[in-house]
Order: sequence, then structure tokens, then C-alpha cells
Amino acid sequence: MSHVPLLAHASLDEIFAYQPSGPVTVRSFLAAAATLAERLPAGRRFLNLCRDRYRFTVGLAAGLLDGRSSLLPTSQLPATLRQIQRQCPTIFCLCDSPFDGPFDSLDLPRFDFPDLPIVDPEEIDGIPDIPSELVAITVYTSGSTGLPVAHDKSWGSLVRNARAEASRLGLLAGPRHSIVGTVPAQHMFGFESTVLLAMHGNSPFWSGKPFYPQDVADALQAVPPPRMLVTTPFHLGIVLAAEVELPTVNRLLSATAPLSSQLAAAAESRLAAPVDEIYGCTETGQVASRRLLVDPAWLPLDGVCLQREAHAIVASGGHIEVPVALADEIELLPDGRFMLLGRNADVINVAGKRSSLAYLDHQLTAIPGVVDGAFFQPDEASPESITRLCAFAVAPQLSERQLLAQLRQRVDAVFLPRPLWLVDSLPRNRIGKLPRAQMQVLYAAHAAHETHQAMRP
Repeated sequence: MSHVPLLAHASLDEIFAYQPSGPVTVRSFLAAAATLAERLPAGRRFLNLCRDRYRFTVGLAAGLLDGRSSLLPTSQLPATLRQIQRQCPTIFCLCDSPFDGPFDSLDLPRFDFPDLPIVDPEEIDGIPDIPSELVAITVYTSGSTGLPVAHDKSWGSLVRNARAEASRLGLLAGPRHSIVGTVPAQHMFGFESTVLLAMHGNSPFWSGKPFYPQDVADALQAVPPPRMLVTTPFHLGIVLAAEVELPTVNRLLSATAPLSSQLAAAAESRLAAPVDEIYGCTETGQVASRRLLVDPAWLPLDGVCLQREAHAIVASGGHIEVPVALADEIELLPDGRFMLLGRNADVINVAGKRSSLAYLDHQLTAIPGVVDGAFFQPDEASPESITRLCAFAVAPQLSERQLLAQLRQRVDAVFLPRPLWLVDSLPRNRIGKLPRAQMQVLYAAHAAHETHQAMRP
């Protein structure tokens, strides 16, 4: 059995992470992980729900040291945790903060992150090796039945993943960047681009997960330059719109959805730093990167290959352990790069004309005065019914009539939303995405209100 080091650091005295109390060395991190490994309850798998990024990583490392796997649900809703518990009845949950509700309705053993360390950091004399084949984490997607579908990731594949990203971004040979991430560690992008880059990418991270613009600014100020902000288009747009004063950001990394050219240009102009993007999915991890303002095409990471098989584009090679059919419309280019055309599920046909929800969303949110917005195709009432598109917009200074007039100049008339509703906010989750179930609830509420109004005498 082959082994891979837990960390790639050359010295135990290098900085691994930053906390409000100050920097944490590799030696101290390893001491904390060793202590926690001795304290964890019995069980080969556990839910790692620590919100603090440093404590999350200590929990991950403690599990690896003891041959255990961390389960990383992107949603911490009671229903999701209950479904995972049914699949893994012996799990417990590692937590570092109180929760508002999940554990009130779950019979789920909970282990609170203890005060650490007991192990003297000076007793740490080296970086331990971890079996390459060990399942380090399990991440989840929503299956066709709505139940969480587990995807195991071996430690060896995760290390290859981290090194490929670090190499692409120039982090291995260049100066050590301090990472501030707005994405949870339990999300695949947040895990890869903060936690793994600290472990195998020469890049210590800030322990918090700032959300509000001033919190992002404060977190950046708390770490030394050069700095890298790991975020999403949604969070990035909020930060730029707030116009808070930001410390120097030396590079920015975005994922979860493609950036618009306008947002990428605004970010590079405001931050005076390159904005790179990562493309990937939970099943594969990261697949490719690009810098939109230099080249709109995506370049696969080293070792990763995309090829057409039957009616799908399949990603394989590199750190991807099993070939995965991608859920996107992709155009392969002769030189190995590719263009991302949209998600297969987003492709819509109306009156013989084709577009995508992503394209329509972009046209809506590009209208001056629109803070946020999204098109939505509701569930059909019956297989024979024809459902028109609707849309929701957060645009405090605009009327529905004004918005529709602007949209008529941007999209074909067959794709105009009927109706278009103005709302105070959209039900985005922690990483800025709009869960379909939440959008269906929003749609149902507005449709019911509209029906009620129409029936009034």
C-alpha cells in the first residue's frame, strides 16, 4: 500500500493557518490533530460540521490519522442529515458551534470540538504519512430520488487534486498566499481551494468564513499579503456592490457558476488582481480553469481529459478516480480546451427556439438597477401542459413594466417571463445557489396569490 504525507510542508515551523488569536504552525496543527484523534468517539465515519475552517481541518486530519472518513454534506438541513444517518447508522457528528435546529429532531450522537491541545507541540517530530487508498472524505449530490448520493474520495486522489490546482495557479513555485474563503469547507470547491491548498498547496488559510462585505474586508486585513480571495460570483457581486474598502487582494478565485464578463472586468478593475475560475462538480472535483478576460475557453487541469462518449462529455484522468459524465453542454476544441455552453438541465426550447436559463439569468441581472434575479421554469402540472417561463427580480428602483421593456431589448420575445415578479430577495443557499425546491415554493406562493387576486370580485 502506497502512502502520501498528510502535509507537504518542508518545516514544522511553517505557518499552516491564521486564527483571530494569531498564526498556527504546522507543528501546532499536528499536535491538535493528534490530540483530537485520541478523543474521537468510536466509529469509522463521522459528519464534520465544524464551521471554523481550522477546526474543520483539524477534524479531517484527526480522522485521517486514525483511518477514519469525514462525511461532508453541503446541506445541514435536518432532512438531509437524517437521510445520511439512515445510510450510515453508526456515524456521529463533530461540531464546534450550536445549531438552531437540526439536532433537536435527530437522534444523532454529537461530539463537540474540545479544547486543544494536550499533546505538546514540541513532541511532534515529523509529518505522518496517510495511506493513498484511504477514503478521506465522502461528499454528496442529490440523486434522482432526492436522496443523498455518496461519492468517496481517496486521500491520494485529493492530494493529486490539490497539487494540480496549486500548480495551475502558480502557488507551488511562487510566494505563499494567504487564503480567505467565503465558501464553506464542506462544499467541494471550498474544501479543495482552501483546506487542500493549505495542506498541499503552500497556502495558509484564514479560519473564518466571512459572508458580509465588511467581514470579508476584515478577514483579508487579518492575514498577511499576498492574499487570495476564494469566493463565488454571488458573494463577489455583493462585495463589489458594497464598495467597502478592501486591503490589497493579489488574486481571486471563483467557482460554483461561470462569471459574467462584466463582473470579471469589474473585479479585476477594482482589485487590480487576476480573477481565475474553476470549473468542476462534486463527482469529479475541479476539472479545469480559466481567466475569462484573457481567454473564455477552459483549460483542463494537468492529467484531466474530456472526451465525447455517446451523448455526453466524460471527464477522466488525473485525480478523477472514476470517469464521470458531465451535466453540461460542452464544446470540445481541437487543442484540448473547451467552451462551456450551459447545463443540460438549463437548456430550454420554446416555440422551436433554444436558449438556456443561465443565459436568460445573465440578461436579466445585467439590466442596470437589478440587484439579483433568476428565470424559473416551474414543474409542469401535467405531462401535456406547456409551462411558460417566469422570473423573479430584486430591483427596488424599477417596476415590472420597466424591467420587461429592458428584457425585450435583450431576449427573444418567446423567452420573456410571464409573469415577472419583483421580490425583496431570492432564496439563495450558503454558496449563492438557488435550490430548485426553494424556487418552486417561491413560485407556488406567488402563483397562489395571483390566482387569489384574479378571483376577487
